[in-house]
Amino acid sequence: MKNRKAAADAAYAKPLYRGYVLTVLIILYAFNFIDRQLLVILQELIKEDLGLSDTQLGLLSGFTFALFYVVCGIPIARWADRGSRRNIISLAIVIWSAMTAVSGLAQNFVHILLARIGVGVGEAGASPPAHSMISDIFKPEQRATALSLYSMGLYVGILGGFMLGGWVGQYYGWRMAFMVVGLPGVLLAVLVMLTVKEPSRGWSENIAVSDEPPPPFQEVLNLLWSRKAFRHLAFACGLQAMASYSLASWLPSFFLRSTDITIGELGTWLGLAAGIGGGLGTLCGGLLSDRMGQKDPRWYLWIPAIGLLAALPITLYILAFADLMLALMLNFASIFLGSMYLGPVIATTHSMVGVRMRALASAMLFFVLNLVGLGMG
Repeated sequence: MKNRKAAADAAYAKPLYRGYVLTVLIILYAFNFIDRQLLVILQELIKEDLGLSDTQLGLLSGFTFALFYVVCGIPIARWADRGSRRNIISLAIVIWSAMTAVSGLAQNFVHILLARIGVGVGEAGASPPAHSMISDIFKPEQRATALSLYSMGLYVGILGGFMLGGWVGQYYGWRMAFMVVGLPGVLLAVLVMLTVKEPSRGWSENIAVSDEPPPPFQEVLNLLWSRKAFRHLAFACGLQAMASYSLASWLPSFFLRSTDITIGELGTWLGLAAGIGGGLGTLCGGLLSDRMGQKDPRWYLWIPAIGLLAALPITLYILAFADLMLALMLNFASIFLGSMYLGPVIATTHSMVGVRMRALASAMLFFVLNLVGLGMG
């Protein structure tokens, strides 16, 4: 055990290896969202084939998925605070990838609902362990940037989900799209197991952490609830996520039903807007917060707030568009500004708790973010 820890510490002392591990985690988060986003761009095809209602589509992409995602995220996070985060991530990838592929075999609403529940359970095992690992290998003054880079995977995944789903769905059908995206995830799980080392907890801050179990769940929950900043932060994230998830789920059907654009063209436009606009916005949010936050830590919250306020009038115009191409182009700016919050918020949350509480702290933040944002949105 000590030899493995020493080898891992020596590896993470090299900036190149830290960058490699972060890159692998970004890729897995992209796969996480490719699998999740497929349903959104394919929902019109699925609705027609399986005879679903809009309410059933909303349950598949919203509340039902969110419920299992957030509920399972908490015990998985507790496991990550005491066990091997690398192994948990690898297992999670296998589960959500397999269930994504199985989604393509669904013959009715119940079949696809059960498959999406399986995807939600698997995807719950990605971010809390990954957030904890990133905070252990990057110093506090680099943490918002590193977490923002990881969070870029979200928007890369949306890009891949929209473009792959749109074009594969248009030419080969929605079932083939789920198969094409789901099966390669197993190879990613093998890559994580073979090349990513489990970092020592507190490594980036030179904190000696004992092998004792993490604090009890209730103690961590009480600590988070006692932090007024965390309560406000989590609720603000939930409101922002509710707006962004609502639009992400609704805009494809809105444009397809209101214009003559094809599903492949729309998937490309929405995918590029999310991938490029969202990715750059997430990165800028982290970089600006780390740079400005060294002068005043309140910038970790001011940067996201400024971005969200600036996005509001642009988003309102998109919803009342008169010119389709202008609306699709303005979607880049809306997503760019609206995505600046995630890295700084996670970094701020981790600064409020101990090193053996970080995975659970992320899970609690995502519990509010996804239950309010994804579920209600």
